[in-house]
Amino acid sequence: MSRTLTTAAVVALLFGALTACNSSDSKTDQGSGNKGSASNTKALDAGSAFTKLSGKVGTAKLTGTVTAENDPNKLLGRPSQYTSKITFSDSRISAEDVAGTDKGDVDRGGAIEAFGTPADATARAKYIQAVTKGMPALTEYDYVHGTVLVRVSHNLTPKQAAAYKAAADGLN
Repeated sequence: MSRTLTTAAVVALLFGALTACNSSDSKTDQGSGNKGSASNTKALDAGSAFTKLSGKVGTAKLTGTVTAENDPNKLLGRPSQYTSKITFSDSRISAEDVAGTDKGDVDRGGAIEAFGTPADATARAKYIQAVTKGMPALTEYDYVHGTVLVRVSHNLTPKQAAAYKAAADGLN
């Protein structure tokens, strides 16, 4: 009798583990908008996203690639955080508007952060908006498309920032 119960318990645990893995894969597929296997699509990294975006917004210029060693936020590669990040400048932003800021600051143009899931990208955008709400000097435009978050400087007008939104909508 105890051997039957032990076997039943092991089968139940294995079934539970397999079901948990399967539901995790389903969330990835649904989040990416792909109904097929998650392995048949490659997530867009920040550098590739910038290449596509800058083809549509000619005033954007790559200024840096964030690494785990130089990430000021210490988020690169951490659980649920960005898997790659780049920074860019926008030639429509005057030098006076960004005097005293660092080369990679979003104020100078923006940043692109790529995540493992769309939910992680959305969570990051919501976090940034919550933290900067009520602090006009820190506000920014944030556009999420799939697993990519495009962060754009508040020094651009809404119409200028809209070009980034349109370009972000064309990613993936």
